[in-house]
Amino acid sequence: MKITSKEQYGEMVKLESPNSNYFKNSLMAFLFGGSICTLGEFFCQLYLSWDMELKESRTLVAITLIFIAAVLTVLKVYDKVAKYAGAGIVVPITGFANSVVASAIEFRSEGFVMGLGAKIFSIAGPVLVFGISSSVLYGIILYVIKLVQGG
Repeated sequence: MKITSKEQYGEMVKLESPNSNYFKNSLMAFLFGGSICTLGEFFCQLYLSWDMELKESRTLVAITLIFIAAVLTVLKVYDKVAKYAGAGIVVPITGFANSVVASAIEFRSEGFVMGLGAKIFSIAGPVLVFGISSSVLYGIILYVIKLVQGG
């Protein structure tokens, strides 16, 4: 089939693309994302019960969630769960941990420098760049607003 226009191409893509069940996808993302957040709160309360300060407890929660996501990635469970959880499992900290560990596993055969060192942030790198850039932009905007308000 010869495609002669953008409209024809769009129609072909529409016919070949699977239909998404938005309700189911949203529900699964909500349930899995909420479960991860609930797990984080569980760990926070657990660490607080061990006489930790709130700030220390929150730091340890982040470390714990990163560790769990990394272990699940190594055991090849994370991707299986992600098929059902969709966007819900990509809660920023667990999704970031998964992308870094998955890259490390994929490129480890190429050696430490050219494999791990060069490729470990191939997926997570854009997230870092966007996050850092947007935080700098936000800081500049906040600074300008404070200057305008006289503070």
